[in-house]
Amino acid sequence: MVPKEKILKILDEYDKDKLTVATLCSHSSLQIFNGAKKEGFRTLGLTVKDNFRYYDAFPKAKPDEFMKLDSYSDLLDNVDELLARNVIVIPHGSFVEYMGTDKFEKMPVPTFGNRNVLRWESNRDRMRMWLESAGVVMPPIIEDPKEIDRPVLVKYNGAKGGRGFFIAKDYNEFKLGLDPEQSYTIQEYVLGTRYYLHYFYSPIRKDGFKVHDGSLELMSMDRRDESNIDELYKLGASEELKRLGLFPTFVVTGNVPVVIRESLLPKVFDMGEQVVNRAYELFGGMIGPFCLEGIVTDKLEFKVFEISSRIVAGSNPFISGSPYSDLTEENMSTGRRISREIKVAAQAGQMDKVIS
Repeated sequence: MVPKEKILKILDEYDKDKLTVATLCSHSSLQIFNGAKKEGFRTLGLTVKDNFRYYDAFPKAKPDEFMKLDSYSDLLDNVDELLARNVIVIPHGSFVEYMGTDKFEKMPVPTFGNRNVLRWESNRDRMRMWLESAGVVMPPIIEDPKEIDRPVLVKYNGAKGGRGFFIAKDYNEFKLGLDPEQSYTIQEYVLGTRYYLHYFYSPIRKDGFKVHDGSLELMSMDRRDESNIDELYKLGASEELKRLGLFPTFVVTGNVPVVIRESLLPKVFDMGEQVVNRAYELFGGMIGPFCLEGIVTDKLEFKVFEISSRIVAGSNPFISGSPYSDLTEENMSTGRRISREIKVAAQAGQMDKVIS
């Protein structure tokens, strides 16, 4: 992990009037760049492939410059160029997954958020310890696959957009679907409605829903369209389908905006508060966006199966705001909220609280 003292020293040498917001051209970059432009920042798109021509179709989200790389590892070889541009890196799921946690942690470029959270998010055992010790209810884990006696969801470590996840009802189905080269977790499959809750924690804002030394905001919510799992059920007879070589997959292909019943909002904020408070105790706190991914049962109980400690692609339907963020400030996307936090921190001389 690059020492924070080194990052703060770099920040001291930056021209605060010429900060540049940079991220990988993927995932949620359109709203990140759009939000940065609205807040008056220059923008830099990092791209490994020639996949950025589509930005011409979205001029309000097209970065001011592109930096073309041969590989994600090349970012480490272009640090001086990034620092010369006064870059603040915004991590998102594709960025962390493609570059790798080890290299991302060691990248000596100021980054929005607390990089210490990556080790807790990418390891499902540590993630579970964090959430359960915070008082969040999670689906039970099955340690021995031979003891599978009910529907379970097998999930691989890391941010993979649902790729490779599968359902099994017994040991034979587990062996049929498993990729033995990947580490995995087996958890009970919970019936209910899935909700992805998008939060933003500000360590410098003092009004609103106060948590720890800052404020917790609810930005938006979504559900996920997942490859063939949402349509395959219509064919019925899952066992027969598997014999024909048709397997349900959970690869996320899109996001659908949702609003939860208002009576559940107190619980939504309670869970967010518990997670943030425990994060301070374990690794120095949460900064910025995070997402609790869970299920509401028919008894109106939340069961959280995962946390993403960064901006999630499920916030993309809300580039012009959401039914929740509009009640704080209209036209505030999560991407714009990140740049607003950087802007306020820079003006108040509190960049050390939001950058690592």
